[in-house]
Amino acid sequence: MINFPDDIFTEPENVDPDTLANLGPLARLAGVWEGRKGVDVNPKADGPERRDYLERIEMQPIDPQANGPQLFYGLRYHVHIVASDEDTTFHDQVGYWLWEPDTGLIMQTLAIPRGQVALASGHAAPDGSGLLVRADRGGPGYGICSTDFLEWAFRTDSYELGVSFNADGGWSYVSTTVLQVRGRSEPFSHIDRNTLAKVAEPRPNPSARIAAGKATLAEAHGFTSIGAGLPGA
Repeated sequence: MINFPDDIFTEPENVDPDTLANLGPLARLAGVWEGRKGVDVNPKADGPERRDYLERIEMQPIDPQANGPQLFYGLRYHVHIVASDEDTTFHDQVGYWLWEPDTGLIMQTLAIPRGQVALASGHAAPDGSGLLVRADRGGPGYGICSTDFLEWAFRTDSYELGVSFNADGGWSYVSTTVLQVRGRSEPFSHIDRNTLAKVAEPRPNPSARIAAGKATLAEAHGFTSIGAGLPGA
């Protein structure tokens, strides 16, 4: 049983605006990454299919986030995958990685443009070697939500993602999504795996740039002056 504070409204004071300095185990994920040896095993009518894929993941720090007294530091991410034998998108995914320093909680939110979202939770390995998050269908807090068709044809019962940090500074993952495919008696484990190498460093989050005097409020959040670039402006 989690013991939450009685005061659910007061937000933390003196929050450090520098997210990159407060990401805990998620610090190893910040930046832009590429992997060229991805393997996907997915269900087809005549049996499991293996596809090789290329992957690019961008993970950029966001400003600290508070739910009353609860404080998160995190990364906004975008995953883009193409199959090795195709030019079209094979998989696209967006979401957040979140870290709660007070409890050690790690969360991953994910959304894919086939009508599915999930919120997974977990913790980092005590020795710092990696992390593991999981979501289960029907969970009261951390769970999976899908379209009516996916529920009917390819019901997702669980999602688990294990990340291993490598000695060279890169990281690897294994994603296991357990599906109940319509017409099949046994669950199917849809597995993806890849190893990523860093190709670019992360950008500081807006609050960190403002605190360091490197940007104004508008500049840090990407706003431009009204009328800028218009004829006669």
